[in-house]
Amino acid sequence: MLKATLQKVIDEDMAEIWSILTSDEKRLIADNLSIHSFKKNQIIYAEGDQPEYLWCLLKGKVKKFKEGVGGRVQILRLIRPVQYFGYRAYFAQEPYVSSAGAFEPSTLGAIPLDLVREIICKNNNLAWFFIQELSRNLGGSDTRIVNLTQKHIRGRLAEALIVLLDNYGYEDDNSTLKIYMAREDLANLSNMTTSNAIRTLSSFVSEKILLVDGRRIKIINESILRKISKFG
Repeated sequence: MLKATLQKVIDEDMAEIWSILTSDEKRLIADNLSIHSFKKNQIIYAEGDQPEYLWCLLKGKVKKFKEGVGGRVQILRLIRPVQYFGYRAYFAQEPYVSSAGAFEPSTLGAIPLDLVREIICKNNNLAWFFIQELSRNLGGSDTRIVNLTQKHIRGRLAEALIVLLDNYGYEDDNSTLKIYMAREDLANLSNMTTSNAIRTLSSFVSEKILLVDGRRIKIINESILRKISKFG
């Protein structure tokens, strides 16, 4: 059963990396790949830990976050299937500067980073894969820093909702976000207080942009929401 699960991960979930590896490299990855399950809110790695694994989210939802001044948390990035994470600190030869945790029960694949480094030294295509990934992430972080510091509250919350939509999509009704977030998490993603997030959500509801039922958020007018996100 475990062998079949690993093969499915390799064939389907890790196809992007798998396609640029040699036969010997594929065998090494298959022999060293492990599958891990995390409960809701369980920490995958913590700030200050030494990086050991290249993580690949196979099922579920993961957040990267950092605790700031006064213990206030900022969600830095959302991970969706099938994305790789947890390797930047290893390449920088430093401990993790942020933490990663599961939003909901999640399944992840893990490959030892020492093995990844060994393969990168021999395979230029894999090196370019990670260079491109790091470059895209850096560009996204630069844009997000500007948006979080210059947009008004409405723009920041609208952007957070669009990020959730673009990462996780809709439920089968094509309007309800496929992620149920606590108001505190939504505030941490938007760089605002929980009370401001609640008030801004309420204003979007009164303007008939959203419908909110507990942690379920239904987007009624996506085009208006994207316009608010864009112009802040």
